[in-house]
Order: sequence, then C-alpha cells, then structure tokens
Amino acid sequence: MFKLDRKLLTKASTAAALAIITAGCMGGNTSTGTTEINGKATIDGGTIYPVTNSKTSAYYVNTEVIGMKINNGRVPTANELAAWDKDVMPDGTGLPEGSGSVEDGEEIYEAKCVSCHGDFGSGGGGYPSLSKGNAIEMQTTLTNNRWKDPEADGPVRVFGSYWPKLSTLWWYIKDGMPHNESKTLSDDDAYALTAYILNINEFEIDGVEVDDEYVLDREKFLKVKMPNEKGFEPNIDGPNALNDVRTYYANPTNFGAIKVERSERKMENCQKDTVKIRRIKNGGIKDFLPPMSDVRDLPKEEKTAIDRKAIYTDNCAMCHGNGVGPGFGAADEWEAYTEKGLDKVYASAIHGTDGGMPPKGGSTLSDADFKSVVDYLISGK
Repeated sequence: MFKLDRKLLTKASTAAALAIITAGCMGGNTSTGTTEINGKATIDGGTIYPVTNSKTSAYYVNTEVIGMKINNGRVPTANELAAWDKDVMPDGTGLPEGSGSVEDGEEIYEAKCVSCHGDFGSGGGGYPSLSKGNAIEMQTTLTNNRWKDPEADGPVRVFGSYWPKLSTLWWYIKDGMPHNESKTLSDDDAYALTAYILNINEFEIDGVEVDDEYVLDREKFLKVKMPNEKGFEPNIDGPNALNDVRTYYANPTNFGAIKVERSERKMENCQKDTVKIRRIKNGGIKDFLPPMSDVRDLPKEEKTAIDRKAIYTDNCAMCHGNGVGPGFGAADEWEAYTEKGLDKVYASAIHGTDGGMPPKGGSTLSDADFKSVVDYLISGK
C-alpha cells in the first residue's frame, strides 16, 4: 500500500522506477545487460549494462575515470566514527537511557518548537503538522481516495498516522531540532518532546494512556506500537531484508508492472497487431475556417496588488513577531542586516537562511512580490 521507510527509501524509490522500466518494453542493447551482481539478482530487478567499447547500453561514458584511484583524505579514527554514527534503530540500537515527561515536553515545545510547528503540532509556515488527532483513527484515512470520490477527505499523513517507527522521531529530534539550534537538546529533552508528541497524537503504551503526567523512558519507548508499522512494502527490516526486497521486485505485479521475458523486450512488440492506424494523406487539412493563428505570444498577465499585511501575518509573523528574527518595523534590529546592502537581505529572504527561515517564508510569491513584503517588514508600512 505504501512504499518503504528509513535508509533504503531513496534506493527503493529508484528501484521501483527502474524495475518498472525493465519489466516492460525497452529499447537499447539488452543482449549485453545483466540482472545479477555476484550471482544475485539486482536489488531492484533492473538491468545493469557493462561498459563495452566506451559505451554502456546506448550511452557513451568517460572511460578515463573508470578504475581511477582517489587518494584524498584519511581513514577516520574509531572515536571520529563513534561521534558521527548516532543512528537510532527500531530495535533500540543507539537509543540511550533517559526519561522525560509530557509536561516537560510541552514546556520545551512552547519555547523551541511552536513557532514553526504551531499550537499542539497543528503546523504552519511551510513546516509540517505533527498531529491531527488520534493516531489510530487518522491511520485509517490512508486508504481514502479522492480519485474515486473528489468530495472525500484525503489521507492524513502526519507523524502519528503515517510514520512506521518511533525511533525515527527521537533520532530526528535529537539530531536535527530545533531547526536553527540542532544538536542542542539533551537526551532527556528528546524523550520529553517525544512524550509530548505521543500525547497530542493520543497514544497508549502497553494499555496506558500517554496523559499529561506520563513519563517516557527507554523501556516504555521500546513498547510503542505505531499504527502504520505494517503499512509499508517491501520489508526492509531484519537480516533477510535485502533478499526480501529482491523477492518483492522479482514479481512485477507487486508494483504495477507486467512480466515480459528478456527475449520479448523489443519496441516492435509493444503495440498489438490489431491496432489500426490511419494516416492523413497530402499533409493533412490546410484550409481552416477561421484560419489557424500563427501568433505565439502568451496572454498578458493581469497584475494584481498583493496584500502585504496578510502575507506577513500568514508567513512571517510567527518568527518576526515573536523575537526569533528582526521585528516588524524595528529599524534598530534590522540595521545590522541592511547596512550590508538590501540586495543581501533580499537574497537571504528569497533563498532561505541557515538560521531556519524557509525560502520566501514558505510562500509561493514571485521574487519581486516577496521583495515588496521584505520592504514592508523592514519599514513597518
């Protein structure tokens, strides 16, 4: 129903695309391709083409870089690897001891998270929602289909309803949050924020409600069952994960493809003989009434004035009105930025900053319109 999670996400997404291509009709030199590496099927079921006569399949490659020895850097020390390798796995590997209460988590959230993720995880300003109510009830919406019923509510894909593993949440909080102060939270802070997010998603752990007084520790953490844990495929957990993926992609019906034998993979077989083709003689119709226009100009866009106040309120006030950034119309706070030139201020506003501001504040305005909003924010009028 839903595809993949964790580390193999990118690989498997690419795998599905390659497998669909390979399972159906395809051109190129298929006779020299292989679907195995070291005697095992490629993880995606796709075809790998060796380099022959400076080409791989129908494409040329730079043969000078093949086998080139790269001698940059050094092997990291054990301590350097340990400092970098902070993965937290679903089975508890990498998860430290610690604890935190829902109450403490709410205080941290109000101080460090609410400006981006909104009250009670409601989301806003381009940052994701963390809750839409009861996680189990929201998980049932994942089968909603607007294609079948345009009036129906669509799937709710937030943490509680969609994420398959709780470890991802703890790890992401500890490693990357708050967005502009990553790696500043303690292990207990991460437990407290996790407890609070479980609370607003109305979770139970071992039959006990995660209420306002609940204290989450490592032992309780490992007992959490996510409602959508089984909603992803193929299976990428456990010692047999790679073979499970191979088996999954070996059956094209698992991902919407059709099994086609290698000997049949020719473009001329992609169209049935029963298809009737009619071609227009003498170049087709020439005398149109009215005559066809050869004008290539696009319609002129009607330029309408933007509501800068409304845009500021919706996209900027959550930070610039709460002390996270220079305030609305606060000339003294903006001086350190404007003295370097408005062009640099515009560039930071349009492209985003390392401090946590998303490009254009999360809006979809044109560069020119957003510059106007920046002027409004700086001047206060």
